[in-house]
Amino acid sequence: MSKTDKVNILMVDDQPGKLLSYEAILGELGENLIKATSGRQALDLLLKNDIAVVLMDVSMPEIDGFELADMIRQHPRFQQTAIIFISGIHLTDLDRLQGYQRGAVDYISVPVNPELLRAKVSVFAELHRKTRQLELRHLSGSLLIAQDEERRRIARELHDGLGQELSAAKMMIDCLPATVPQSERNDTVLAEASESINRAIQQVRSLSHLLHPPLLDEVGLRCALEPFLEGFSKRSGIETSVEVKPSEFPRLKSELETAIFRIVQEGLTNVFRHSGADKASVIIEKSDREIIVAVRDNGKGLAENIVEFRPGSIGIGISGMRQRVKEFGGEIRLHNVHPGALVEVVFPITYASQVLRPAQALTT
Repeated sequence: MSKTDKVNILMVDDQPGKLLSYEAILGELGENLIKATSGRQALDLLLKNDIAVVLMDVSMPEIDGFELADMIRQHPRFQQTAIIFISGIHLTDLDRLQGYQRGAVDYISVPVNPELLRAKVSVFAELHRKTRQLELRHLSGSLLIAQDEERRRIARELHDGLGQELSAAKMMIDCLPATVPQSERNDTVLAEASESINRAIQQVRSLSHLLHPPLLDEVGLRCALEPFLEGFSKRSGIETSVEVKPSEFPRLKSELETAIFRIVQEGLTNVFRHSGADKASVIIEKSDREIIVAVRDNGKGLAENIVEFRPGSIGIGISGMRQRVKEFGGEIRLHNVHPGALVEVVFPITYASQVLRPAQALTT
């Protein structure tokens, strides 16, 4: 288990000997074990750490277990934290009810059964881990959506704002020869200024289209990919082709179309940066069961640790692709195909069918 996957378990007891015994029992779980010898110390540690499970003695001086549980539950951040009481005295049903009302999720009696303690703590630790992973996935998805929206906004502002201003300036310069006497103008300077502004307009258009191609919103994936791949080939020198099947490929909702476009964009960027290839191809195919997006090159291939997604081996680009794919219930696969590499993304049709637009299918 990696350090990032481990969760924190807080053990609270005023007797250090008991804390050592709990530490020995729970050590096999491989989680981070944190010890506190008082209720006040426990509260301080809770504020400084993300705690999955609190294991506490009911009978403690100053602040007993019931009071501590009540204080923990009053804090909004800890309302879902699992609290397990350990009691060395006989508890009545009324005592147990009081504990449950104050936030306990379970009780364990002394003498502690090591197997039982490990099993109960393990269940709540795993639940916390899964919840945290879901929250991180949701947050990552929200960030990707926000990033795409910001790209769309910047692209629109570049095109509608700066692009229009430059176009107006170019038109004014181009009109000068007809309005200014020959003796008062320098045609060479005007021509150079006009050409300079024209290059700036082209750069603004290219940047705008790379941030978010307007064709993606207007007419869909196929029409957005073709000019992008043409521009990629010119910029990179890599001969690139695209094939979309069937020829009448349906429109998808904007979120999925944007995700597929970004996957192709990132895949080709990786080809340019790392593969040493001179040819690449993109295939997007919809069948009855799935939508497949494949980016292939004829370069040097991928290292085995990258193909196997070993921790620490993949970069930001592939990580971003994986996150986009997960948002749509899909899967990404990396292959060495000799020569070159293949990045294959599969979206199951059970999910894709929910994101099809009720619009006319595109034709070639």
